[in-house]
Amino acid sequence: MNRKQDSIVKTIFTTKMLICIFTGFASGLPFYLLLQLLPAWLDSEGVNIKTIGAFTLTQIPYIFKFVWAPFMDNIALFNLGRRRGWMFISQIILVISIASLGCFSPSLNIWLIACISFIIALFSATQDISLDAFRRELLSDQELGLGNSIHTNAYRVAGLVPGSLSLILSSYLPWSSVFIITALFMIPAVIMTLLVKEPQSPTPKTHSIEDIIIKPFSEFITRNGVINALLILAFIFLYKLGDSMATSLATPFYLQMGYDRLDIGLIAKNASLWPSVFGALVGGILMIKIGINRALWCFGFIQVVSILGFAWLSIEGPFTEIAFFQKIILALVIGFEALGVGLGSSAFVAFIAKTTNPLYTATQFALFTSIASIPRTLINATTGILVEDLGWTSFYGLCTILAIPGMLLLFVVAPWNKKT
Repeated sequence: MNRKQDSIVKTIFTTKMLICIFTGFASGLPFYLLLQLLPAWLDSEGVNIKTIGAFTLTQIPYIFKFVWAPFMDNIALFNLGRRRGWMFISQIILVISIASLGCFSPSLNIWLIACISFIIALFSATQDISLDAFRRELLSDQELGLGNSIHTNAYRVAGLVPGSLSLILSSYLPWSSVFIITALFMIPAVIMTLLVKEPQSPTPKTHSIEDIIIKPFSEFITRNGVINALLILAFIFLYKLGDSMATSLATPFYLQMGYDRLDIGLIAKNASLWPSVFGALVGGILMIKIGINRALWCFGFIQVVSILGFAWLSIEGPFTEIAFFQKIILALVIGFEALGVGLGSSAFVAFIAKTTNPLYTATQFALFTSIASIPRTLINATTGILVEDLGWTSFYGLCTILAIPGMLLLFVVAPWNKKT
């Protein structure tokens, strides 16, 4: 093994990368609960597709988390530090909120369920702010690509709990028990928060309103220039638009194609595991070799093409009988989507991390990820209407077209020949 290979191995097998696994899992579980398990539950209780689509509006906190992020950059809780204190309180509230969901009936308490979903989104977004800042301050610039790749894919693997295990359990247990079991998977995150050390990072010397609210945003604009800053924000908004829309109603789509919850739990969600793991290792290592910019190009192309798999499945289905061949189709579509989106997300998050200033990590990271959340929250609220009007095949064709503008902006924000 030469020195370069030895350096890569040492970069992968470190405590920092192990922590990135925990941060990714903790961040992904509540999000995928809202994205996958909640729609499946509502669909099984007879809630119509328009209402299920509108439920994405409960995820509005993901858009506006930059509003309270500046205060999280300046306030520490429970003597745990600026990052760990907020991580801890968010995780405790998430455990309680997720466990309480199954105590109510969608047919009788739909507004109360919407309120609880909003609370889950609020504290999931708050946890994301602190986890993103914690991870950015933990990793060196050279570790950002691999660390964020591992985080992103652990994030996706976390979807196996609400998107696979919980769906399987729902075939044998009441929904109240399913949500309690799902909530318990947040406990390892609480333990991690209590065990890890607060990363060393520069802290603001003063706490005026200008320092807390204005400077994080003005610093980003000053550092990049107004035009370039706006192009970066446009890129962040558009890069994940197509695949975000494509996966917003994935579980109801599979159900309408004829697959039952057991099929989805055993086949569809597990088919995403190994491509995600593969993407974490290969994507992170490739970013060390080729840089974040070129990774955004290569991984983004795969991400766009993977959306067409859903269109193919919609053409083949719906199926009146699920035979072995139909299960293979589902596994291929989900596996390729997991590979494409996993790779694209890892490079995307690494780009966002590198764009932040360590002095304002939480605020700037929250601003960028808030902008990236707009499509999956506001635009995705219309996906139920679009599916009803266009049909599944045309809908996925539209998602593919909407993924292209973000790729075109790479010419400006991440040129191929500029290796970073």
